[in-house]
Amino acid sequence: MNKRLLALLSLLVIASMALAACGAPAATEAPAATEAAATEAAATEAAPAESMGTIKIATQSPLSGGQSLLGVAIKQGAELALEQLAGDLVAMGYDVQLAPYDDQATPDVGVANAKNIVADTDILCGVGHLNSGVMIPSSEEYHTANLAFVSPANTNPVVTTRGYLEVNRVVGRDDVQAPAAEEYAFTTLGAKSVYIIHDKTAYGQGVAEFFRAAAEEDGIQVMGFEGTEETANFDAIVTPLIAANPDVVFFAGIYNQAGVFFKQARDAGYEGTFLGTDGMDSSDLADIAGDALTTGGGMAYTTVAGPAGAYPKAATFVADYTAKFGGAPEAYAAQAYDSMGVCLTAIKAAAEAAGGKPTRLQVAEAVRAVSYEGLTSTITFDEIGDLPLAKYFIIKVNASTKDAWGTNEIIDSFDLASPGK
Repeated sequence: MNKRLLALLSLLVIASMALAACGAPAATEAPAATEAAATEAAATEAAPAESMGTIKIATQSPLSGGQSLLGVAIKQGAELALEQLAGDLVAMGYDVQLAPYDDQATPDVGVANAKNIVADTDILCGVGHLNSGVMIPSSEEYHTANLAFVSPANTNPVVTTRGYLEVNRVVGRDDVQAPAAEEYAFTTLGAKSVYIIHDKTAYGQGVAEFFRAAAEEDGIQVMGFEGTEETANFDAIVTPLIAANPDVVFFAGIYNQAGVFFKQARDAGYEGTFLGTDGMDSSDLADIAGDALTTGGGMAYTTVAGPAGAYPKAATFVADYTAKFGGAPEAYAAQAYDSMGVCLTAIKAAAEAAGGKPTRLQVAEAVRAVSYEGLTSTITFDEIGDLPLAKYFIIKVNASTKDAWGTNEIIDSFDLASPGK
């Protein structure tokens, strides 16, 4: 027998004899000792994993101002996803937090927020923005800091065509949806003339130019092409519009501005059809414009984000969102949920690969490589951060009040490939 083992056995025998000589504990005390040990073991098993630090995911969207209905929906969709999907990171020992920022739909505010976001080293990913005109300059800050952002709403091609690793989106692009709106006007409505108005933002002007190019190719007469930042009195546009009397008015902008214009144009006697793109997709549009959306030739719009009910996997999300926030999800809430899911999945993968808290660059690389089963689609990104195949919808507005927004009709939906860089 090994001498070391023999010596150890001898010590154990001596110890047991000493315990016997001193007297063993009473039999009635043994269960108590066993129970204490079991309690301690259970407590150890139930204790949380060793703290690995804090991980934050930022959101940037308008939480105040005229576009806040959609901006808040983005923040809330991301918040619900973090609450429901962060469990794996929590189990790994991370304190996972949401860091919401209000960009007020204003580029200068978005950039200022972006500087604060990148200065917080605990922020490893972000969800946002609503407006392409805010995302484009803000993402210059994200790019410099290697901070990945996943957009649930930005559609201007420049968002991704710069080729930044840090910029991705889970929706389609304006150079696809604007021509789809024109195709609807030309083929379905039989339009021979159009008056185009945009809001002078990167989003609105871009959409307007894509629509105009498609209209000119199909031989639709473009009777006007105007940009405006007006939000209250549109007489300067409505007067020549009424004189031109186009078959279609295409408004490229956001619902809070468009709704006022639609109402004034209809009140002035315009009887044709209003068209727009995804910036129109808000129940507040019906509250602002009222029956201007359903009288005359009515209104329709294309969108990269269909109603949550259009996605078979989103039924539970709709119920959970409504229960948590007291109202049905607006446009982009489901896309924000998926954007947060992409962030959390990528952070987990990067943390596992790094054996600890990952760097922003590691997370950005994991985001670009992700394959995520979302509510709205299976999300993967091409080499510039676009969906290889994105879904688009054409919606006919049946609502003249906010509460009736859910009665709008999906006329068509289709999947189209990304145009690429």
